[in-house]
Amino acid sequence: MINSTKPVSFFDSISHLVNISPESRQVLLSHMIKEKLPKGYVLVPMGGICRNLHYLEKGLTRTFYIKDNKEVTERFCVENSFTCSMTGYLTNTPDIRQIELLESSTIWSMPYTQLEKLYDAHHDIERLGRQLITQDLITLNQRLTDIQFMTAQERYSKFISVNPSLSQRISLGHISSYLGITQETLSRIRSKAV
Repeated sequence: MINSTKPVSFFDSISHLVNISPESRQVLLSHMIKEKLPKGYVLVPMGGICRNLHYLEKGLTRTFYIKDNKEVTERFCVENSFTCSMTGYLTNTPDIRQIELLESSTIWSMPYTQLEKLYDAHHDIERLGRQLITQDLITLNQRLTDIQFMTAQERYSKFISVNPSLSQRISLGHISSYLGITQETLSRIRSKAV
């Protein structure tokens, strides 16, 4: 585990959301913990409470839950993005979702309790938190809309156009569970696309 105060890429990643003052940057970094974690590491176990907001400097995560004895992938997060189990994080209660690393990753973590204190003391950090929650709600709403109104082919085409290199990093099983289709259906769609 490394605690570091060197600048990290998430300040570039959030610059379109909010302008963080130099003082707030230093305060944020002083409370974040940097870890290099192996593939397969579980950031948040199923039934656990998500107590940290995680920024992926490098790597890939998958958030999923179990339904009818099958894994259902809810989201993937890649470099320069944030992940947490939002329901458990905001309510401090156990959640059905699990977050695991699909690749060896470099993660910066901020405890929820500490972040809440920073919100009270730094308006720009509070604004950042609000913007991250807003972005998460938009992403979730778009995902629900896609599942309800797009065909399997359309969902796959959108996934590939939005994440062109991601399909090389994720198994077909995980992609099919994210798209809400069987692996056989995904194979047929992929064979037609070639």
